[in-house]
Amino acid sequence: MSNTIRSYRGLEIYPLVYPHQPRGVDGVRHYDSGFDAAVRISRRGTDDSTTTSRVFRVPSRTPFGAAGDARMASTSYAEQLIDGMVAGQSIAGL
Repeated sequence: MSNTIRSYRGLEIYPLVYPHQPRGVDGVRHYDSGFDAAVRISRRGTDDSTTTSRVFRVPSRTPFGAAGDARMASTSYAEQLIDGMVAGQSIAGL
C-alpha cells in the first residue's frame, strides 16, 4: 500500500488506515474485521520541513469494510476539519 499525500488549502493530509483488530499473538492479521482510520494534518515551513502536525481519529460507528473506503473517509474528514465544519474539532495552531 503506498502512502498518499494530498494538499488542501495549504495543508498536507496524510490518511492513516489500520486494521480494526490488532494482529493476533500468532502473527495473523485480521483484515476481515475491517479497518479504522485517522488523518494527520501538517503544515510545511518555508524551508520545506514540517512545522506542525496533528492526528485526528475519523469517527465511525463500525469499522470500514475496505482499506480504500477508510482512506477516502480519512481524506474527506480532513477536508471537513480544515473547512471548520466539524463541531468540537479545530485545526487552530497548525
